[in-house]
Amino acid sequence: MVRSGGNGRGGGQSVKAARRAEVVLPDLAVWEGGGLEPDGDYDGLEFADLDLAGQEGVGSRFMDCAVRRCGVDGVGLAKARVLDSVWEGVRGVGADLSGALLRDVEVLEARLGGVQLQGAVLERVVVRGGKIDYLNLRQARLRDVVFEGCVLVEPDFAGAVLERVEFRDCVLRGVDVTGARLTDVDLRGAAELEVARGVESLAGAVISPAQLFDLAPALAAQLGVRVVA
Repeated sequence: MVRSGGNGRGGGQSVKAARRAEVVLPDLAVWEGGGLEPDGDYDGLEFADLDLAGQEGVGSRFMDCAVRRCGVDGVGLAKARVLDSVWEGVRGVGADLSGALLRDVEVLEARLGGVQLQGAVLERVVVRGGKIDYLNLRQARLRDVVFEGCVLVEPDFAGAVLERVEFRDCVLRGVDVTGARLTDVDLRGAAELEVARGVESLAGAVISPAQLFDLAPALAAQLGVRVVA
């Protein structure tokens, strides 16, 4: 599906739209385990109102699961696989999902800081609402990902590959896209866009005329152009 610039948001440009995750969960069983385990296999479970801080679930698989209103400070989920799942109202600092796979996942109203997703793969993921500070997506691969109505403070996309990624009604502050590769990345719907580093790597993104005006000083500096009144 192609979204045309004829809708007034692209000035004649076109950008392929992200294929949105639409997660439909089955009837879930309440998880009653004592704690996450490395290489655990969690299928059709609901984790609700739990403190998962510091627990280690490295290499685990979550399939058709809901994680609701849980504390995830320092939880270890490196190389985990999160499939067809919903994470809603999670909160915490320093969750480690480095090298993880998230496919067909909705993250709703999260309040997170310092989430480690470097080297992760995100496919058909929706992040809606909430606030995430210092999101680390270095060297990650994002395809068909939508950020909607959320606040991202100093997200790090350095060296990442983004394809069909949309930012809708988002606030993006202090973004680092150094060395990133972008294809059909739609930034026009961002309510606020501040690129701190890597403005030269925005090739492959689509922005609005107003955003171009805001980015002009950084673009001029990158080109070595002095603007003198």
